[in-house]
Amino acid sequence: MKIKSDWNPESTPTFWINHASRLIMRSFERELRPLGFGMAYLPVVMALEESGPMLQKDLLQRARIEQPTMAALLARMERDGVIARKPDPIDSRARRISLTAKGRSRLGAARRVMSEVVDVALAGIDARERAALMSVLRRLVTNLSEIGDEHAGARIRP
Repeated sequence: MKIKSDWNPESTPTFWINHASRLIMRSFERELRPLGFGMAYLPVVMALEESGPMLQKDLLQRARIEQPTMAALLARMERDGVIARKPDPIDSRARRISLTAKGRSRLGAARRVMSEVVDVALAGIDARERAALMSVLRRLVTNLSEIGDEHAGARIRP
């Protein structure tokens, strides 16, 4: 027996936001891969570029990444030659993370290819439409941020 549903996901803006986000992320990853970067690397690379070498615990807070995820991410970044991990001179148990010359040298190219992806994604959308899109997306993020995990599902439960 087929159950009829009145809800059509494609009729909601959230469906199209999710779909666009996935396509944009796929394009970013495809363009960054030849540079030895991935989207996941960028919060770490940007924090290190802004602040210089930092302890892993400080990098966790700055990049807003959970510890288990950060450990795996740093291992991949070190393998790819983007970062270096060295013992901290003050606390030998701590690790100081820094960008390598390779990581720094590829950051400009990474920014350029990401900018190109954005240009392609926004082709045919004028400045007024872009401003309206940004405004709506910021409001959507604010709305969802205000719900919080402690209230998850509270608005939709009977």
